[in-house]
Amino acid sequence: MKYLQKLGKALMLPVACLPICGILMGIGYFMCPETMQGGEITGLIPTIGLFLVKAGGALIDNMAILFAIGVGVGMSDDHDGTAGLAALASWLMMTTLLSEAVVTVIRTGVAENATQLLAFKKIANPFIGIIAGLIGATCYNKFKNTQLPTWLAFFSGKRCVAMVAGVVSIVASAILLFVWPLIFGGLVAVGKGIVSLDAVGAGIYAFLNRLLIPTGLHHALNNVFWFDTIGLGDITHFWAGETSADVTWSLGMYMSGFFPCMMFGIPGAALAMVHTAKSNKKKIAIGLVASAAVCSFICGVTEPFEFAFMFLAPALYVVYALLYGIFTFVTVSLGFRAGFSFSAGLTDLVFSAPLPAAAKTWLIIPLGIAAFVVFYVVFRFAITKFDLKTPGREDDDEDETKVVLANNNFTEVAKIILEGIGGKENITSIDNCITRLRLEIKDYTAVDEKKIKSAGVAGVIRPGKTSVQVIVGTQVQFVADEFKKLCK
Repeated sequence: MKYLQKLGKALMLPVACLPICGILMGIGYFMCPETMQGGEITGLIPTIGLFLVKAGGALIDNMAILFAIGVGVGMSDDHDGTAGLAALASWLMMTTLLSEAVVTVIRTGVAENATQLLAFKKIANPFIGIIAGLIGATCYNKFKNTQLPTWLAFFSGKRCVAMVAGVVSIVASAILLFVWPLIFGGLVAVGKGIVSLDAVGAGIYAFLNRLLIPTGLHHALNNVFWFDTIGLGDITHFWAGETSADVTWSLGMYMSGFFPCMMFGIPGAALAMVHTAKSNKKKIAIGLVASAAVCSFICGVTEPFEFAFMFLAPALYVVYALLYGIFTFVTVSLGFRAGFSFSAGLTDLVFSAPLPAAAKTWLIIPLGIAAFVVFYVVFRFAITKFDLKTPGREDDDEDETKVVLANNNFTEVAKIILEGIGGKENITSIDNCITRLRLEIKDYTAVDEKKIKSAGVAGVIRPGKTSVQVIVGTQVQFVADEFKKLCK
């Protein structure tokens, strides 16, 4: 769990890039609906809209690369850019080795298997990005101080990290070459199995769709229900102007349930996170989840919200996915039908409403109100009851941002803390949050708390035998920088 929470914090940097992209895309789609629906784009306003859509999509479409670099830097011991470079190298290598063009040559049978071929077409996903990030960070942590023979000295230390990451990536690609299509194919089989369950099946699909977002494997299910993998194609038939009379299922049932959740449920959950955030971190929480809620409402871009908490509070993310399943079942059962060509936001709702398969779109109001309330209540209860670490609820004490460091000589403060911690030989890891210097140590008996406090810090916390946290206040970054210099 601790590792997942660290991964969640590492993802905050790339996630912070996404909300503005969603907002730009939402505004762009309103100004230029042809971008989504097709047709000739003429005139100043539509052209500006297209420009905004492409600007926002530049990062949304390459989110996996952002995750690779962000996780690489965030999970490295001292947040060094070398780890990000190694992660990018890993990403490029894995996505190239596992691309359709390469795989069909290495494994000729893949080209004849539609499901396996589809699996490798979808290989550039957030899951692979996170794996690349972890490879980059792990290789950096393990090999950043490597000493090579004199004739290879140029590649010693940090210069060897990307090379080691490349070798590890080749091994990982060889494993995924056989494992990835099996997992992908298994999910396609699951999708085929729940097609006959009507509204219940739609609910199960929606639950699995959200649950698999972190891995990128939701594409396997999406292709079963949205496109013509097994003869369904909910999206293609809906936008072709057909009705349920033209197909063998209730057209739109595999899209409709996402609208109440994305347009209203996510804003409700976001409000719960803001209300439960610590008082000194509410502005941070608002900046992250409020903008993400706007993205979701306007154009159905949900990743900025989901990746903001899925690794910090994985149990809550499972509940979140379950709420999608429940609301999809209710929505489909009540007869609400709408479709999307991009995602289930206001923009797609407006443009899909006139289509023949659309039905009872007015139900979005009562369904939306219900989703907002239910998501808010469930999230607020779960967060407070189980003290979940959603954005704005990190472990720092509320009063810590008010702490004023007694000595503004950061180098001197760092020296005293280092001496009190038992010297650099006793340190295995250095990190910091908003107010605390977080240290992992070898020997807890070597720690002298009185010595550390003599540096003028606010306090010392020892969560475990190998962990020490020094409460410095909002100037912690300056102390941490000096501390790391002393430990080199």
